[in-house]
Amino acid sequence: MKAKLPLLALVSLLLSSFCVAQNSQTSGDQASSVANWPQFRGPSGDGICSATHVPLTWSPTQNVKWKTPIPGRGRSSPVLLGERIWLTSAAETNIRIFDEGPDRMQQAERVVFGVICLDRATGKQLYHTELFPTDKPAAVNLLNSYATPTPIVEPGRLYCDFGAFGTACLDADTGEVLWKRQLPVDHRQGPGSSPALYKNLLILVRDGTDQQYITALDKQTGKTVWKSDRPPFKTPVPIFRKSFSTPLIFEAAGKVQMVVPGAQWFVSYEPETGNEIWRVDNGKGETVAPRPVYGDGLVYLSTGVFAGRAQLWSIRVDGRGNVTDTHVAWKLPETVGFMASPLLVNHELYLLSDDGVLTCVDALSGKILGKAWVHGKCAASPVYANGRLYCFSREGKTVVFQTGDKLTVLAENQLAGPVFASPAFTQSAIYLRTDSHLYCLSSEVTPASH
Repeated sequence: MKAKLPLLALVSLLLSSFCVAQNSQTSGDQASSVANWPQFRGPSGDGICSATHVPLTWSPTQNVKWKTPIPGRGRSSPVLLGERIWLTSAAETNIRIFDEGPDRMQQAERVVFGVICLDRATGKQLYHTELFPTDKPAAVNLLNSYATPTPIVEPGRLYCDFGAFGTACLDADTGEVLWKRQLPVDHRQGPGSSPALYKNLLILVRDGTDQQYITALDKQTGKTVWKSDRPPFKTPVPIFRKSFSTPLIFEAAGKVQMVVPGAQWFVSYEPETGNEIWRVDNGKGETVAPRPVYGDGLVYLSTGVFAGRAQLWSIRVDGRGNVTDTHVAWKLPETVGFMASPLLVNHELYLLSDDGVLTCVDALSGKILGKAWVHGKCAASPVYANGRLYCFSREGKTVVFQTGDKLTVLAENQLAGPVFASPAFTQSAIYLRTDSHLYCLSSEVTPASH
């Protein structure tokens, strides 16, 4: 059932085409796909960067403009706007590691959730705001962290989400907390869904083991505007109902749609109201982490864990209601990762598996065109820039491929890992986060920059 609360204020009727295509996080004259990286997977939320001068090669001593230690730990991506960078982090005390069924888990005695702001030119810390001091927080998977959801920034405001541990809006310039909320859910293995912005709404996904819903908060006040429960599940097992996906907002078939995959269901919603547009039942999927991508009337979604492996489904987005039997264009049952999001470049879809297999797929037919190997386990999502694919291994290696079915290797670069966070790109720099540092890798480094 869907519960809707009255809107607290009227919003502008004018929605620029940029706002739809860019997930409405900033206005077109204030955010550029080259200059800024304001949310998970960049301006469009799809890992595409229009930059032409990002470095091809680097090492610990080459093309490193600066390297800054990050207090605490987190696997969220850095976000950039103007001359600043923000990262969420969690300062952990007395970590205990243990096994829970097939999963390796970690639990801290105390965690202080917070956000760090850096100067983009130098990497110097400008402020560190503590948000949610928490004693004996729930455990998270060892592959996850207490600060995995990526924040989202727009002029003047920064929105940080830590799942059930708390959500906060800050003055982006000063770090002052403007409002806080806590929306409880049992993640079981920790939070992973990043927030999205649409008009006056901050949209959050809460797909836990105990309850599963999407909600929109008034971004000015933090108050709930709407809440939509997920479709009913076949499975009675709570752990098979959780997921970690991030919404993707786009305009198609005459409507603005927000697609949010979850356990068993792929669902498209109206972002302004939370009303459902269409749904597809994939039957057995759960623990979905990849963000969808969209192009040419098709949305591409991962099932997450599907009988022990992941599948990728291509769905036509012009349907209404349950379109399981009518709108699935094709399915790919192999070489699909559980963690990294897909990348769509023109009519080629690139998939990076957890084991480091990069697959090029014809986006219209689902036919596999080529494969290559990163030679390392992967978690971060790949990025496209300047005709190249940047793929990041958990061990700190980046392999750069030429696009196309041959997937020619152009460079291999090594830094000290681990790397789980998807990086941010700008015109001439890559901001790569490890578990301990943030690197600025730049093609414009001079000897005096080190």
